[in-house]
Amino acid sequence: MEMLSPERRSVDQIADQRLESLLDQLSLEEKVRLLTGRDFWTTWPVEKIGLRRMLFSDGPSGVRGEVWDERRPSMNFPSATAISSSWDPAIADRLGAASAVEARRKGVDVVLGPTINLHRSPLGGRHFESFSEDPVLTAELAAAYVAGVQRNGVGATPKHYVANDSETDRFTVDVRVGDRALRELYLLAFEKAIVESKAWLVMSAYNSINGATATENELLESPLNSEWDFDGVVISDWTAVRSVESAKHSQDLAMPGPEGPWGSELVLAVKCGTVPEAAIDRKVLRILQLAGRVGALEGFEPVAAEPVDQEDPVVFAREASVAGTVMVKNDGVLPLAPASVARVAVIGHNARHARTQGGGSATVVPEKIVTPLNGVRAAFGPDKVSYSVGAVVQEGIAELPLEQLRNPVTGGPGLRVRFFASTGTELLAEDRRSTALVWFGGDAPIAESSMVQFHTLYTPEETGMIHLGFSTVGHGRIFVDGVLAREATIEATGTDLGAAFLAPPSASVPIRASAGVPLEVTVELDLAGRTGSLSNALAVTIGLEADDTDPEALIKDAVAAARAAEVAVVVVGTNSRVESEGYDRTTLGLPGLQDRLVRAVAAANPRTVVVVNSGAPVLLPWRDEVGAILIGYFGGQEFGTALADILTGAAEPGGRLPTTWPATQEDVPVLNTTPDVEGKLVYEEGVHIGYRAWLKAGVKPAYEFGHGLGYTNWTLDSVGAPVTAAPGAVVALHMTLSNTGTRPGKQVVQVYAERPGSAVDRPVRWLVASAPVWAESGETVTATLNVPTRMLAYWDNGWQYEPGDYRLHIGTSVSELPLAVDLRLNA
Repeated sequence: MEMLSPERRSVDQIADQRLESLLDQLSLEEKVRLLTGRDFWTTWPVEKIGLRRMLFSDGPSGVRGEVWDERRPSMNFPSATAISSSWDPAIADRLGAASAVEARRKGVDVVLGPTINLHRSPLGGRHFESFSEDPVLTAELAAAYVAGVQRNGVGATPKHYVANDSETDRFTVDVRVGDRALRELYLLAFEKAIVESKAWLVMSAYNSINGATATENELLESPLNSEWDFDGVVISDWTAVRSVESAKHSQDLAMPGPEGPWGSELVLAVKCGTVPEAAIDRKVLRILQLAGRVGALEGFEPVAAEPVDQEDPVVFAREASVAGTVMVKNDGVLPLAPASVARVAVIGHNARHARTQGGGSATVVPEKIVTPLNGVRAAFGPDKVSYSVGAVVQEGIAELPLEQLRNPVTGGPGLRVRFFASTGTELLAEDRRSTALVWFGGDAPIAESSMVQFHTLYTPEETGMIHLGFSTVGHGRIFVDGVLAREATIEATGTDLGAAFLAPPSASVPIRASAGVPLEVTVELDLAGRTGSLSNALAVTIGLEADDTDPEALIKDAVAAARAAEVAVVVVGTNSRVESEGYDRTTLGLPGLQDRLVRAVAAANPRTVVVVNSGAPVLLPWRDEVGAILIGYFGGQEFGTALADILTGAAEPGGRLPTTWPATQEDVPVLNTTPDVEGKLVYEEGVHIGYRAWLKAGVKPAYEFGHGLGYTNWTLDSVGAPVTAAPGAVVALHMTLSNTGTRPGKQVVQVYAERPGSAVDRPVRWLVASAPVWAESGETVTATLNVPTRMLAYWDNGWQYEPGDYRLHIGTSVSELPLAVDLRLNA
């Protein structure tokens, strides 16, 4: 553990004394009030001690800010699975720094990220938001992200502590996990971000761990505080604090506010002696210290008054998407030279309506998205590129395109939104530029309103029957050209409040449309009588359901386009009903008829490139029938530009898989995410998740952990002599590798440990180090990989080191391991 210098220690002592003097100025009631949020996103200010409010914002793939508003757009960076596929801590660090710059631009003090739960089962619905199935890779990237955020003076929040690895019954599930797996996997993923990057916050999860909810769990004290020296704020996931009991634990801040389970009940508990006031004081001091760090407390110098590390965020988003795109197959189809390709057939619903981010609370609203279709047209020329939808992926309502909307009041693009009181008085009018709207924080008078009205002129592009509707929770009406077309009450589905709010069902009505003829569209939603924690929030999408009346014709059209082209680029993927916060997947299959589409296109044109637009593994049953496969994940707002760079060879796909991709769902060794009838989800697999479980089962996946191809060739040449090390030491492995191809390239060198004949249950092999390496054509380079011997230890009431010989395998995936060296661990 790093020791503080005497000079630093004295500075900290002075700061502590100053904070305590501020604490002494607060009454018990004032102190307790600071422990619950002021509203959905902010904390309470206290003017007399110079404390302003602090603003929190979701942040894994962009920083939304205080309001969910297309008029105040955010950068949409690639998803965490794309970032982790780079296997490059420098990319994660740059993402953190860029996110902090975005946060400062929006007045945000704390970014609620990174999400560093593990991909225990591929069915996990929120895996796009976390890094990997491996704790070491996760820890490296999380620590880098945290360092990047906080270097620019914004707090980072590793979440969700801990074992919140799936979404089913996430508020109530009791995860039963053994000490070894908890320490060696799930806590290890958090440790480096705390110990080395000194995260200023940690978010406690909804779930229970071994019988105690995360907000009332001893894990908040040990290892977080007592072993890792965490001195920051434990902030709850929103509504995760459920009782005064949690105040006895190392839970510091309950969000959101202003209501909550603490407040007056906690004041009473302190006065009665049930909760010691010293526990309150410790929490308040940590909140004040956080305020000092982010510049929210007068008299305290912030870590960075202005961002110290800035770059063009659009350029970075493009580079990050390239770095995280994984080419899992290439039969020589790629790269493509635009000048030598006469015609490209772009096919797929997601090619035109790409998913650049996952669903849920982390959603941001970007100013502009470059879709795969946009990117290919820009790279090859619009006259060379055809487009066919091929198969419908969309479920529910999709928003209306802005360019087809006219605000009837201003005459500009968009719509008019009006909130009315029960008397008919207009309380607020907004001119908006999107028909997918969320009010989640901010000052819109939702709770005071009886009805909200949306009014626009929509001009269809094509003649025919359309299905016009809205998705929300509640009672509403849709009028077309002044005539009531549909009235419906939409009930929430499922038990997850967040999922019901952000991904509600829809109601629609068939309308005969004529190309170029405007339709006056008015939607009214009743707001009176709403209750519950989201009574002052609203989510609604007005738009169209997809036309899936003749799916065979869609495939037929796509096949004809593929047959007429030199190359077909098929973009397949998921939708917001498949991958989102609040629920897990029930299948790894692609939605709709996308598998049939790919097979039909590949049969018509063997030069078929498939781009997978999903945040986590899906089944690819046609993988042997196509020419190339690129895993693009949710590639952020520059997804299409990055894809074009890779297709044309302007850039190399830099990714390697951070999670195993199965051939069939039945093959997956750890799959279940559903609690039993008692609400327990038992992690009976112990330390064997991800590739560890695949190796133990002896089953071959479609694409293994660490796999990825580039546009050049490599040889791994040599590694140093056998080494001897003491427990706790760090071993430096020096190995050489050569780029034997004709162009510059990237390789990711991976080191896996093996302990034959171990006295304890071990994985067949496990990752202990990795490093991205770049080399010019014909160049030989030396890579140094640092292997902490701590990665060889196992947990048994403390870290135990098994002395003896270990085999370190070096290669480019979990089974492509041409080099090896012995390491002897001393007693």
